[in-house]
Amino acid sequence: MKYLIAGLGNIGEEYAHTRHNIGFDILDALAGASNISFEDKRYGFVAELKIKGRIFYLLKPSTFVNLSGRAVHYWMKKHNVELENLLIVADDIALPFGVLRLKPRGGDAGHNGLSHVTQILGTNRYPRLRFGVGGEFPRGLQVDYVLGNFTPEEKATLPARIEKACEIIKSFGLAGIEITMNQFNNK
Repeated sequence: MKYLIAGLGNIGEEYAHTRHNIGFDILDALAGASNISFEDKRYGFVAELKIKGRIFYLLKPSTFVNLSGRAVHYWMKKHNVELENLLIVADDIALPFGVLRLKPRGGDAGHNGLSHVTQILGTNRYPRLRFGVGGEFPRGLQVDYVLGNFTPEEKATLPARIEKACEIIKSFGLAGIEITMNQFNNK
């Protein structure tokens, strides 16, 4: 069984560890805990994680968040990953900080990265793990907020929430989406 786990984010130091880059941070933590590293490949940075006979291709697209669909499509085709074995990991301003939601499909909720993935794949019927980054920003300042850093209070609890996201990703591949949603959503 093969899985493509795409963590959305923007390349470049100026974007490192911002709210919009939580997908990158989660995949970095998963790779680090597994003692594997990313290689600079076509359309992104890729690492291969093997767990109990399953292969997880971890992808951090180098196409910037708003054009993530290109990288996702390329790596799905390259490794013959089925749509239901794709998992997009993205930030979500509609969820309170640290809340994690796994869904089998859905809309983009205004997230340009999810919108582009949907556009390129021609469907929104792919799994996604949404990481709540909160939405405490004045009207019209959404871009500054998502490209901004976490607060000191958020940074204190961020490692535990990232670790939980890594558990969800592994469970998605090992136990399936339904069991994983029942175990982790609303917790």
